[in-house]
Amino acid sequence: MCSGGLSRLCEASFVRFDQVWFRYARRAQWTLRAVELSVEPGQAVVVLGRNGAGKSTLLQLAAGVLRPVRGAVRDRPAVVGWVPERFPADQPFTAEQYLRIMAAMRGASGVARWMDRLKLTEHRGTRLADLSKGTAQKVGLAQALLTPPGLLVLDEPWEGLDSGARDLVPEIVAEVTAAGGSVLISDHRGEVARLMEAACWTVAEQSVRAEVPAPGSDHVVVEVAVRRADADRTVARLRADGYDVLGTRQEDPR
Repeated sequence: MCSGGLSRLCEASFVRFDQVWFRYARRAQWTLRAVELSVEPGQAVVVLGRNGAGKSTLLQLAAGVLRPVRGAVRDRPAVVGWVPERFPADQPFTAEQYLRIMAAMRGASGVARWMDRLKLTEHRGTRLADLSKGTAQKVGLAQALLTPPGLLVLDEPWEGLDSGARDLVPEIVAEVTAAGGSVLISDHRGEVARLMEAACWTVAEQSVRAEVPAPGSDHVVVEVAVRRADADRTVARLRADGYDVLGTRQEDPR
């Protein structure tokens, strides 16, 4: 069972991307093409890639916020916890009112428990629009956990959080996976090091590549920036030294 507020077993289910293609307009370029991957029950997957590569799109497809243009996301569990990168705080509720409304809609309880755990109690009477970005994100995280999720989808969950709250994210991920739920989480801050057992997917050039670490490994992903002229030599040297090179990319000039 999940601890710390996730008191019921999460619904276990494979979540499968079955040849998923997506673009935002009929004549637009494809954002994602032919994605064929799955998340297993009890597995956490960190989604990596540069800004604009399609990480958020992939997560929204997983959560059911977006629908594929081609293909399908199959076996999505009935309970999905979804936390976008920026919680929509422009709503006429206080933090506690919002969470109690969401709990009532889902037949859930535990509002006070999650408010206490995420250090939201002192903000219970604050309007959502008046919260800082980090505190609003914690409200979004609390609402996603009111009902134990079979799939928890977190888009840049560390963004705006203080150090204490950042430490809670790996704890919550571990609790969901221990209960048989799955977690998809994007990261551009390098916080992936906090999720040592997670698999990694890399989004680049309209595709998604899985890079699954061995169970119990202590691998982390490190990004290295070099001059364009040195790129091939650097890649060759890293591989010769026994490092796995997950990919290369050229940043657009600012």
